[in-house]
Amino acid sequence: MLKRVRYLPKINITANLNNTISFLQPYCAYFEPGLSVGTEEDNITFLNLAVAGAPSILPPLLLLLLNNAVKQTNSSLFQTRTVKEMLWGYEDPVLKQLRLPDPHTGVFYPYNGTADGYYNIFTGRGNIEKLGIIDRWQGKGKLTTWQDPYCDMINGTDGSVFPPFIDKRKLLDFFSSDICRSVSAEYESSRVLKGIPVYRFMLPSKTFASPVDNPENKCYCKDPRFTRNCTMAGILDISGCKEGMPVYISLPHFLYGSEALKEAIDGMEPNEEEHSTFLDVEPVTGISLNVAKRLQVNIAVRPSSQIEVLSNIKEPILFPLVWLNETATVDDATAEELKGALISTMDLLETIQMTLIGCGCVIFLACIISLCVLKKNKTKKYDQSKEMTDKGISANHF
Repeated sequence: MLKRVRYLPKINITANLNNTISFLQPYCAYFEPGLSVGTEEDNITFLNLAVAGAPSILPPLLLLLLNNAVKQTNSSLFQTRTVKEMLWGYEDPVLKQLRLPDPHTGVFYPYNGTADGYYNIFTGRGNIEKLGIIDRWQGKGKLTTWQDPYCDMINGTDGSVFPPFIDKRKLLDFFSSDICRSVSAEYESSRVLKGIPVYRFMLPSKTFASPVDNPENKCYCKDPRFTRNCTMAGILDISGCKEGMPVYISLPHFLYGSEALKEAIDGMEPNEEEHSTFLDVEPVTGISLNVAKRLQVNIAVRPSSQIEVLSNIKEPILFPLVWLNETATVDDATAEELKGALISTMDLLETIQMTLIGCGCVIFLACIISLCVLKKNKTKKYDQSKEMTDKGISANHF
């Protein structure tokens, strides 16, 4: 198990006239030996990305050239390289033989120094319910990946903050460029994190469910043949935003996925405790204080009669490359600062509330007393009027 510390600063922060701010969030990750078992220089045998992925990218007429390049470089469906090369990139002999402009490949290549584009988010000025909501991403108000009005929507925030005063009865919407879509998290439980009450929201099983179980996912099914006429659950085809590479995203160990996915690969043992994605959100401020984003990256390997190393594959298979456990937790100093601010604010609100209740009680009692006095005066005047009337009647009688 290797760990890299991911640093996500926001740069080029600009305030806009429509109560939004724009920023860029460049990617940066560095290896942390103290948190890892092994080193980045350890060797690992894994899927040959160029051989497995190129057939999905290249037109049929070029598959013969690809097959020749595979044979000339003595490449096969699997290869042994260092963990660092697998994750962050290496020069591939097949791609070099094909004389591509960039012969490098890797699970996350390129990463450091890149960014997923500019975000425009609402500041909450004028409407606090819009705080953190994404207005535009990469200059656009919607995606073009899915070619569908519903699936191309950019909903909610980026997951780091939500509008304040969280209602646990409602879903939390957020957009993730890693999976090229918006998702919704459901309330799971109330917890206490470093002395701060939080709501835990989790990614539900319906997120990657098949359209059979969740019709809203129909527009995410782009390959009915591979997904068995869109009945396969637990996977998301993101090739549309990965330059055609047959990349599928799932939860680790195909959690909530179809049994066929888990049965095809040895060692799949999904469980919610280790493989689910969640956010712990402070309900007053809407700030995410503890998050765990857990995803698995898979490559679809398809049979090909024109590529010799793929010709023996009987049917398409989804091959896991790596699964990620990306976590972030508020540090102790910030937690104490936030806790102090929240306690002060809540104490102030409680004081105001008790003051208002006290004032209300005083006003209520004053009204009751006033009504009693008025009623008493009214009764007294009525008795006096009646007495005078009775005396007048008696005088007239004599």
